[in-house]
Amino acid sequence: MQVKNVTPILNVSDVPASIDWFASLGWRCSFCWNSGGHIAEGRTSNIHGPADFGGVCSGDAEILLCKGAQGHRPGPIQPEVCTEDTGGVWMSWWLDSISSVDELHALASRLGYNVVGKPVNEAWGVREFKLRHPDGHTIRVGAGI
Repeated sequence: MQVKNVTPILNVSDVPASIDWFASLGWRCSFCWNSGGHIAEGRTSNIHGPADFGGVCSGDAEILLCKGAQGHRPGPIQPEVCTEDTGGVWMSWWLDSISSVDELHALASRLGYNVVGKPVNEAWGVREFKLRHPDGHTIRVGAGI
């Protein structure tokens, strides 16, 4: 057996808001779905209401977003703390260069997003910083040094 790809599913409180959050960081909406089925034309809602399932993609990477199901969100978020005790899903986004890491850090900071720390050259050969999704999921954004 050989796994072709891995696609995380994030439990979120609001799929359209999460799609907007990812889009502001350069991702694009790949699909949206609600009780009426597929939501056409790249929209995040239709006559059946807002999307309760959807996806975002960047390059070959995709993340699925599910409202209130498929996994869990952490309890109260402590913005300055980002340890294994924070709960939620942890993932790594691997960018093409350390300058891309710095640029995404600057963008997320300008947008007022929950950025934990500045980019750091870690001993394991990666420049990275941590970014928290509004529902508490932790993203380690990095690139090889």
